[in-house]
Amino acid sequence: MYLHPLHRFTDPEALQALMAAHPLGAWVCQGHDGLVANHLPFLLDRGRGPLGTLVGHVARANPVWRELGGATPSVVMFQGAQSYITPGWYPGKAAHGQVVPTWNYAVAHAHGIARAIDDRDWLLDLVERLTDVHEAGRPMPWRVGDAPAPFIDRMLRAIVGIEIPIDRLEGKLKASQDEDLQDRVGTVHGLRQRASDDAASMADLVSQALEADAIRRP
Repeated sequence: MYLHPLHRFTDPEALQALMAAHPLGAWVCQGHDGLVANHLPFLLDRGRGPLGTLVGHVARANPVWRELGGATPSVVMFQGAQSYITPGWYPGKAAHGQVVPTWNYAVAHAHGIARAIDDRDWLLDLVERLTDVHEAGRPMPWRVGDAPAPFIDRMLRAIVGIEIPIDRLEGKLKASQDEDLQDRVGTVHGLRQRASDDAASMADLVSQALEADAIRRP
């Protein structure tokens, strides 16, 4: 991933938080006939390995799990907040006109060697953990045990686990750091006027980048 020095995002805890908050990962690995891409909701097990381990599952009918060798490199891309940034928010538009649109975003890329796990108990533990995470906070959380056991057994036979210990974690935070100060402030104001969660989250990220720069300035 290309990284401008201003956009480096290196805090492992912040990257792990992004991955946990946006668990649908775009997983790309090398297959027999080229690159293979899948989109999976991953669970990040932070206690396994220095950078954590990603676990998820695919349909047994998906050929990807049969193509994983002992050294199959993978990257899983997690997309955080993102937003189009219009130059209409920049005071610089009226002052000199030398402004263009851009796109702000936060991403985390987790690299590691993927392996398939075809074990019923492992899979049952995974789907129970995934369910508990995503049902948390609901008035009446659904549990795996709410479904009939024979049905769950049939569902488990239809999936295969995927495990990726993370050996490299890289991130990018493009939050208007390379724009003029007044235009960055205008970006925060413009984003605050938009009624979307992504815009609100990006406004927070641009504000945080501004505050961090203010602390670093003498």
